[in-house]
Amino acid sequence: MAETKEYQKMKDIYGSLVFDQKEMKQRLPQDVFENLVGAMEGRQKLDSGIADTVALAMKDWAVSKGADHWAHWFHPLTELTAEKHTAFLTADENGNPLNSFRGKDLMQSEPDASSFPSGGTRSTFEARGYSAWDPTSPAFIIRSRKGGTLCIPSVFIAYDGSPLDLKTFLLRSMQAVESRAMKMLKLFGNRGVRYVHATVGGEQEFFLLDRPRAQKRPDIRFCGRTLVGSPPPRDQKMEDHYFGAIPTRVLSYMEDVQRDLARLGVDLATRHNENARCQFEFAPQFTEANLACDQNQLIMETMRKMARQHELRLLFHEKPFHEMNGSGKHINFSLEDSEGRNLLKPSTNHRKNVIFLSFLSAFILGAAKHFGLLQASISTPGNMYRLGGHEAPPYIISVYLGDAVAGMLRAIEEGGGGDGMKQTKGTLDLGLPKLPDIVAFDSDRNRTSPLAFTGNKFEFRAPGASQAMAVPVMSLLSVWAAGLEEFLTLFEEHINGGEDPVEAAIKTIRRVSEINRDIRFEGDAYTGGWHAEAERRGLVKAHTIPEGIDLFMEPSTLQMLEELGVFSKKEMEAFHTIKMESFVKNIEIEMSVLRDMVWEGILPAISKQLILERDSFAIADGFGLPGTESWKRVIVKLAEAKISLIEKTRELAALREKMAAMPTRAHADEIVNSAVPLMKEIRKTADSIEIFLSGENMPYPNYRNLLSLSA
Repeated sequence: MAETKEYQKMKDIYGSLVFDQKEMKQRLPQDVFENLVGAMEGRQKLDSGIADTVALAMKDWAVSKGADHWAHWFHPLTELTAEKHTAFLTADENGNPLNSFRGKDLMQSEPDASSFPSGGTRSTFEARGYSAWDPTSPAFIIRSRKGGTLCIPSVFIAYDGSPLDLKTFLLRSMQAVESRAMKMLKLFGNRGVRYVHATVGGEQEFFLLDRPRAQKRPDIRFCGRTLVGSPPPRDQKMEDHYFGAIPTRVLSYMEDVQRDLARLGVDLATRHNENARCQFEFAPQFTEANLACDQNQLIMETMRKMARQHELRLLFHEKPFHEMNGSGKHINFSLEDSEGRNLLKPSTNHRKNVIFLSFLSAFILGAAKHFGLLQASISTPGNMYRLGGHEAPPYIISVYLGDAVAGMLRAIEEGGGGDGMKQTKGTLDLGLPKLPDIVAFDSDRNRTSPLAFTGNKFEFRAPGASQAMAVPVMSLLSVWAAGLEEFLTLFEEHINGGEDPVEAAIKTIRRVSEINRDIRFEGDAYTGGWHAEAERRGLVKAHTIPEGIDLFMEPSTLQMLEELGVFSKKEMEAFHTIKMESFVKNIEIEMSVLRDMVWEGILPAISKQLILERDSFAIADGFGLPGTESWKRVIVKLAEAKISLIEKTRELAALREKMAAMPTRAHADEIVNSAVPLMKEIRKTADSIEIFLSGENMPYPNYRNLLSLSA
């Protein structure tokens, strides 16, 4: 019997590859440590004079952990990560080897910027870019089989100072909301608060497939989703996969992912089966927004690497399988002050509850005024297929509060005083005395709502699983900052008039609740009635993904972002261009792959089946058997399908050639209006003949084989 391998406990390895505050305190002089922590908390500007000291300590620590290279690690506008490795090892004037890492290396680097998307703001010859250290997110080591790389989270900007990354915009939005939240707390008399941080936790859904099988499908290899294929007999109909026993093969993968992430200081709080077959989820602990976005990138990259080691194919696409649940990245968010208080936590204390309702109302106000930005942030190619069904919220932005909170706001609107939570948590009696009481929350969860208050935080359910969190988080925080700004203006008017802050806040909540009433919806967001009502309320500004991307350029959104200092008009124009180009390129790749799959696999498979059917039919027909008409109809159906697929794929190729000459925006509309419907027709035809193909003639692994993790 083989010996059971012992693994280190995750508690013992947690954070071992992170240059965190504990490590800093041990390795840095006290004054340097305090300056660095002050900068990390946003209380003071980083003193560049300490760079050499920090760099030396960071290098010594990294080398002691086996690292032999360092890199500024940043998030270009591709929504992935980027890094340029530089060796610690160099030689002195006598040719002796030494490890070198200077303060100026830590503070700034100059990777080539010409090959990253810029939205047309720079030419290939304008290649210089700068990456600059972000001290608010700790450095970490990515280990390799033969060493490791010290990764230093950084921003990335062009030679002229234009941001070429996502982190810069995220940090600006964080500063906008956190400064206004501080002002709000000060007006309530909370003088001891040193800072407020936005906190985020992103649930990550994903699919895992057997890699050898999945790699036989070009659509999965190049698009991350299936372009043809009919659902299997079982799929998710039995509703037995959700929270079921995690398959042994998947559990082994999950444990390895969690172990690697624990070393990087990322703690995954939960893991479980999701609704669809072969679909799963990880959810990390809440942390500061910037760190949460960095960690989500680390989670996704670690999952990719580990999947290859386990001979699994990882899919983050929002809709990998037709007529099955897709994958989202549910973003939970709140604000927390320096005392550890969650500013979105209801209370039975009257004053605390008024503060909670003020922050909540300010967010809803911002969402009501600028929901277009939230819709733009989720306008991605994958979400075109996902949103609006199979437990994914619709494309229309609305806010769900639940009975208790919605009831409090209604009471204030009707002249009430914003008293504490009157609907206290009760218990559910199951009639089983051996079981403990089950605490019942004040409100149910609404899975059809894109933005739902879930007890002590909001949950944004609309972002797609493949997205970098920075874009939707930046949008959420910008919207909240704008809402706080308007709330504070009204709030201060009352305070300056001599009113008590609590009474002033109640009057302000009452006023903004009237303004934001249209975006609040407590019902089923899937119903046609709600969609018609949303139109009447003015909540429908975009029906397609390109129209949604255009909402980044909505005048009111641009003005709001410029006033907050998150985006300039020039920066947003470039960002909008990149998003539109990305949409076009993604669907163009799908068009090409679909055409190739039909001609290289499906059409030859039909021909083989036709030959098989013809020969066997000829034999049977010689016996004069009755009922051969049904058999003939199958042969005719196969032939008709082949003719249809030939015609439609030629039409698709011609359409692609025609669109190539169009401007990007017109190209995007033509994709939505012509290409996507044509691809659906091709898929419908291809899927309709799948049941008539023998196993040996099946050109690609079908859903039944793909959605199985057996060896």
